[in-house]
Formats: sequence, C-alpha cells, structure tokens
Amino acid sequence: MEPSPPASAPRKAGPPTLKDVAAVAGVSYRTVSNVINGHRYISDVTREKVEAAIRQVGYRPQLAGRQLRTGRSNLLTLSVPFVSHPYFAQLAHAVVTQAETFGYDVVIDETRGLLERELRVAAGFRAILTDGILFSPLSIDLARFEAERGDTPLVLLGERFRSARIDSVVVDNVQSTYDATASLIGRGRRRLAFLGTVAAGTIGAAPADLRLRGFLRALEANDLEVARTIEVSRWDQQHPDGDYSREEGYERTTELIADLGDIDGLVCANDLLAIGALRAFREAGIPVPGRVAVVGWDNTAEAAYAAPSLSTIAPDLDEIARLAIVALLRRLDEPDAEPQAASAPYRLVTRESSG
Repeated sequence: MEPSPPASAPRKAGPPTLKDVAAVAGVSYRTVSNVINGHRYISDVTREKVEAAIRQVGYRPQLAGRQLRTGRSNLLTLSVPFVSHPYFAQLAHAVVTQAETFGYDVVIDETRGLLERELRVAAGFRAILTDGILFSPLSIDLARFEAERGDTPLVLLGERFRSARIDSVVVDNVQSTYDATASLIGRGRRRLAFLGTVAAGTIGAAPADLRLRGFLRALEANDLEVARTIEVSRWDQQHPDGDYSREEGYERTTELIADLGDIDGLVCANDLLAIGALRAFREAGIPVPGRVAVVGWDNTAEAAYAAPSLSTIAPDLDEIARLAIVALLRRLDEPDAEPQAASAPYRLVTRESSG
C-alpha cells in the first residue's frame, strides 16, 4: 500500500472541489456544501473556517448545481440592441451597479436588432442560466413577442411596445421631447425642424414616432407650424448605431443647410444625431445657438463636451435600472403578481447649444 501524500503535495489538475475545501478546513464536504448554500444551522466558527478555506483554494461554486439546489443563479441578463451605443453602454453600467446592491451579477447580451436574436430573448434564452431578463427590443413586435414568450421572468425597457401581461419600465418619450421643444420655443425660436423620423415599418420607428409626437404637440400648443421633419434612413450591420448615428446626423444636417431658410431650431431624436448636426453647422460656419439652436435626447457623456456643449433630455438611468431589477425580483418572488408599468424620471439639461 502506498503512503498517503503529504499535506503540501500539489492538488490534482482541474478546478478546486468541495472535497478540496473540506480537506483544508478539516470538515466534511457536506458541511462545506451547507455553508455555501446558507444553511442556518452552522456555527460561526465553522462557517468562518470554511470561508477561509474557500478563499485559500480558490473554489467557485458550480453555477448549474447551485441553481438546481436553490432555484436561483443570481445572474440577470440585460439584452440591448447595441452595446456600442452610448445610451445602452451607460444603461448597462447602471444595471450592473444597481444589480450589485441586490447581490446579483449581470450578463450583457447584444441583439444588434436582429429578429432571430430577439426571439431568443423572448423565449428566455432556454440554454442560459439566468434568473431574469431586462429586455430593450428593437425589431420584434408585440404579437411575435407574446407568441414566443418563455417562462423566464422578463421586464421590458422602453416603449417599442407595451404588454399588459409583462412588467415594463419606460421614460415618457412624448412629454420629454415636448419639454425639449418647448425649451427652444421659450427662448424665442419659431421655425423648428425635427431630425430623426424613421420610415414606417423600419426597426426603431416606435420611439422615433413618440418623440416626433412630442415635438408636434409642443408646436401645436404654441400655434407654430412645422418647419421641417427630416428622416434618417440607414440601419444595417455596417452602421451599428443604426439610423441614430453621428454620421447620419452629420449627413442629414448637411443636406438641411443647403436649404436652411429661416429655420432657427433643431430638435434631434437623440444625442448622436445632434452631435453630428453640430459638426455640420460648425463646418458650414453657421453659429450654434446664434443662428440655430440645437437640443438632443439621452444625455450621453460626450454631450457635455461637444462644441458647443449640447442641451439634452437626461433620463434617470440609475432609476430605470433600479425599477427594472425590483420588478424582476418581485416577479421571482411572486410569479402570479399583477404586471406593473413603471415610469422613470428625466430632466432637461440646458447647455450652450440652446442658448
């Protein structure tokens, strides 16, 4: 019979196991399992000994096994169209930060607005261990979403569509754009254009329509006529920011400048379009806000550093994230609870571009 290896002998190849932790802690592997799973009848001394051994050997609980035992993975999934888009990048940061306060980690999924990927999200990712999904849809419509809907708890973000059967968190696109438009009117602008309409049936049309509606309502409330609405057209894999890109804002504004007339205000459907517009005005020697005032929507990080700095609508991303996570955790604890629609706040940030 061969002698047992000394305690200092190298551990076998592969990740640390429960038995490795148990050997270091001097307890049974069942005790280690009870500590990991939060068993209440474990002494503080034993718990501390096991936790020290876990740190020493670098053990990480197997996610699949933990989910089978507890029914939870402590993972949430945030599914957005484009992680390269500043708004969604900032939203992802807010979700990760807020999730930490609830003891959750976050997996980020990028759909790129592709229907087949959004169908996977609607179905609940079947092959991915996640407790719940925060979903910002772009291509899928309500009928298809409900037809493919899986059992994984899900909260909709934004106003692509709404369902009375699904929890959701939104920012009021209509009222916020009304406020942005009214801010220019309040500064004496009377000939306003809107940059960011999208062709009917195009992905991204829903939020564009809502923001256009807010723009039109503000004009109507002040007895003003629409100077121009400008459609954006590109949305494909070569343009990952979609229609609402800096490039599109620059090109469409360059075309506008050729026939600017008496337009003295430009309301943009998002900050990227507005930043592209600012460059086009700058290159053409048209002063902003002296000749044309500009306002955006999103309050992206670069808005404060644009030239001139950009006035914009700032949705409360931290509150969007918090409300969405609270809704998911409520759904986990109360699967049959009545779905709720929450509205997150926003504010108008006034900077140099609007005067």
